[in-house]
Amino acid sequence: MQVQHTVIDRVEQVADDVVSLVLRGATGPLEPWEPGAHVDLTLPNWLTRSYSLCGDPADRERYRVAVRLDPLSRGGSEYIHHYLRQGRALDVSPPRNHFPLLPAPEYLFLAGGIGVTPLLPMLSAAVDADVPATFVYVGRSASTMPFADELRARHGDRVRLVATSRDHRPDLAALAADLAPGALVYCCGPAPMLSAAQAAFPAERLHTERFRPAARTFAPNTAFEAVCARSGGTVQVGADQSLLDALARAGRPVMSGCREGVCGSCELTVLSGTPEHRDDIGAPTGRMYACVSRALTPELRLDI
Repeated sequence: MQVQHTVIDRVEQVADDVVSLVLRGATGPLEPWEPGAHVDLTLPNWLTRSYSLCGDPADRERYRVAVRLDPLSRGGSEYIHHYLRQGRALDVSPPRNHFPLLPAPEYLFLAGGIGVTPLLPMLSAAVDADVPATFVYVGRSASTMPFADELRARHGDRVRLVATSRDHRPDLAALAADLAPGALVYCCGPAPMLSAAQAAFPAERLHTERFRPAARTFAPNTAFEAVCARSGGTVQVGADQSLLDALARAGRPVMSGCREGVCGSCELTVLSGTPEHRDDIGAPTGRMYACVSRALTPELRLDI
């Protein structure tokens, strides 16, 4: 896997239980990115985790991400909060973008908690392009809302901060009624917020990103074969294991991050056979995500 070598330039507490990491390229300019992109951080404890880029896309020297300490951490956010310090070297993947900002005559951005991160550069891009934009940012209290002061300082009246410990939750139906023709809505936040947005806004105008997969039901798992076209050989994938794990046990490990079908780091090219997509991203034609997706045919031929 291609990696970029970076050094932690700054670690900053930006809200209760949220730290921001500024990563400086160690060997030259970093790969370019656009609003909505994320990167994988390879942590010193051997875990890989994906985070949205929330800095300035024009800054090729630095990336910025923000990480909330998850009380149910599987070792990623906990390690970042307790052990990462300025000067530490980190390998970072090139940016990937499954949540791009599409052209529109107007935007409504809905952020919930740490879901603000991919939307920050989107608002800046809209303002720089002189496109009308409204930013509604919801959190439990001001102290739990990372980058709230930055948003207010840079964008003023375009930003509406909603602290649910004090304010009523935003009326999404009223916001939907006020949408201009052709306006697009971008939403990132906890599952209840995404569900409310899906109920309020037309599907063709709403774009969402999840940090956790939506609850869905699939047919029972069945075993299948993964033919490794480049390396040769066939890997048996049992009904009780993922394609990702089966490949790793066969000595063909694939880069992975979330292991839940929301980050896209384990993308594989499918040369033949029909995958059963179980991700929350929407795999492009001819691709699949090995952490959760399976096969609808007895065999998948993969470019690995």
